[in-house]
Amino acid sequence: MDLFRKCMEPDEKCLRDAKMDKSSVHDVVLVGGSTRIPKVQQLLQDFFNGKELCKSINPDEAVAYGAAVQAAILSGEGKERVQDLLLLDVTPLSLDNQLDVLIQAYEGERTRTKDNNLLGKFELSGIPPAPRGVPQINVCFYIDANGILNVSAEDKTTCQKNKITITNDKGRLSKEEIEKMVQDVEKYKAEDNELKKKVEAKKSLENYAYNMRNTIKDEKIASKLPAADKKKIEDAVESAIQWLEGINLQRLMN
Repeated sequence: MDLFRKCMEPDEKCLRDAKMDKSSVHDVVLVGGSTRIPKVQQLLQDFFNGKELCKSINPDEAVAYGAAVQAAILSGEGKERVQDLLLLDVTPLSLDNQLDVLIQAYEGERTRTKDNNLLGKFELSGIPPAPRGVPQINVCFYIDANGILNVSAEDKTTCQKNKITITNDKGRLSKEEIEKMVQDVEKYKAEDNELKKKVEAKKSLENYAYNMRNTIKDEKIASKLPAADKKKIEDAVESAIQWLEGINLQRLMN
């Protein structure tokens, strides 16, 4: 039964990521041979509150139909038959286990990056895929006697490196702008400190929730838990993640 329940998890995640409600789904199309299993169809229909499933397309051929339409749009063949269809390319995988990291260098003392000055940015590519929070990257800032700033980043696992050089005349602040930013630091100190506490609290709960979700998915650990306890933990974790995704820190500050 656990395997059947897992089949429903992607449906829940898709709706959550798309910020859609079940009631806003027009049709539920069965795709793939496994959707022929009666229990899967029953769970799917129950999940969508008894909505009738669309079985007019052969589930074994649905992907092939889609691929044929995509090929027609990309190649320009049979335009009159696909002119009303729009080709949308989306990522097929969850956005974790990323292979690159965007490094952005700012100057300033404010808590939020938007209140500081962006000097430059670059990507560190070729890092091994890993869960959230696992990759370790060293970022170094070096300023020489001429005021030229060098920012480098290195992945500790692969020793992959990249860097950027920022000169005095490239995106740097003027003396007047620096003085204003220093004044702003004092002016907004209490507000920035309050925001920092909230960001750190949010980040702490976020990391805990994702770590707990990864832990509960570990078969060695999950197999030792009673099904009821596992379900309670999963529900609590997903509820926390949904709540965190809906938080607007700026609104909380007002």
